[in-house]
Amino acid sequence: MPVVSSLPRTRPMSLVLLPVMVAVLAGFLVIGIALPVLPLHVRDDLGFGAFVVGVVAGSQFAASLISRIWAGSFSDRNGPKRAVVAGLFAASAAGLLYWLSLALAAAPAVSVAVLVLGRAVLGGAESFIITGGVAWGLARVDGDQAGKVIAWIGMAMFAALALGGPIGTTLYAASGFTNIALATVIVPVLVLVPILRVPTVPPLPRRSGAALSNVASAVWLPGLGAAFSSVGYGAILTFSSLLFAEHGWHPIWLAFSAFGVALILTRVFFAHLPDRHGGAKIALMFVLIQAAGLL
Repeated sequence: MPVVSSLPRTRPMSLVLLPVMVAVLAGFLVIGIALPVLPLHVRDDLGFGAFVVGVVAGSQFAASLISRIWAGSFSDRNGPKRAVVAGLFAASAAGLLYWLSLALAAAPAVSVAVLVLGRAVLGGAESFIITGGVAWGLARVDGDQAGKVIAWIGMAMFAALALGGPIGTTLYAASGFTNIALATVIVPVLVLVPILRVPTVPPLPRRSGAALSNVASAVWLPGLGAAFSSVGYGAILTFSSLLFAEHGWHPIWLAFSAFGVALILTRVFFAHLPDRHGGAKIALMFVLIQAAGLL
């Protein structure tokens, strides 16, 4: 069923989507500022090796995966704006857990356990922000622009990751992981005030046939493809800063920002391709391009 926008069609899509993009930008900025320095904090400040670095970084991705269905159901029942707001609150709470882990740094095992919990909360926040954000964006424009909506909101997400690299590295160099915790608490709260003023959209009508099994049968194949194609992305985000530090390459954030900038440019210049040629065909083409990049 096509999504019908309640907003005038004369408004540019960029303005219609701006509040959603700001919310996504803020939510993923607090993710991006931690990514290049989190492995350094776990290794240098807490004294753990690469395995624990992987556990701490991976806990966010695991929690994001586990909470995706919950986030989607919450957005469908309560409206996507409420999902985004809940995600921003959770992101700020993750910053408080970061702070608690720093207070417990004298007991590294306890500190890293609290840090893992904070990362898990941030992973749940990520699910609510991006799931609610995409649904909110789709509800604010015409249904025939779905590809552009997903591309623009994704562009905000990866812009945050690209900006987060240099910002996080600068904050960490100034005052260690304390600055990362402080920014993680404050940034989502600052965005909540203007977001709460944006008109909401009604929840989707409930359908008796929309059982989980029906949804899973429709999305399992593209979902599996997206999952496998994200393995290299996860490896880059988790370990590239350690690789740069090991070889003495600077700036450490360069791998993150180069990755994010390339994603943004691709979405700017090629966002129309799925709407024009079909999602499956374009996905296959770019999976091959991704494989070449990893090679």
